[in-house]
Amino acid sequence: MKKCDRTAFLIGAAAGAAAAFLIQKQTSESMNVPPEKVLKQIKETFKQNGPVDGSWIQMKPEEYENNGFRVLVYKGGISRPGDTGNEQFEFAADAKTGTLLNVQSVNL
Repeated sequence: MKKCDRTAFLIGAAAGAAAAFLIQKQTSESMNVPPEKVLKQIKETFKQNGPVDGSWIQMKPEEYENNGFRVLVYKGGISRPGDTGNEQFEFAADAKTGTLLNVQSVNL
């Protein structure tokens, strides 16, 4: 192999490795937290104030506007026993971080 060919090969290999590293980093940063993990975290938060009877979460994130910013969220719900029967809550959690963005009581 000529010196010129080896140099070109090494430059190409280095460029390919750098591109693969950047693509992998960007892909891993854009991944969402699994919805099951988000629901588990939210249930643990609710359990600090009493038992949880039921819960659900949408598996597919959707766009949500929060303080003028659009983010992808998982929407879901929690039910727990209250003084006058079951209490129902709906929530929105950031799909990338799992952070709870909004909780609303649902009046039945």
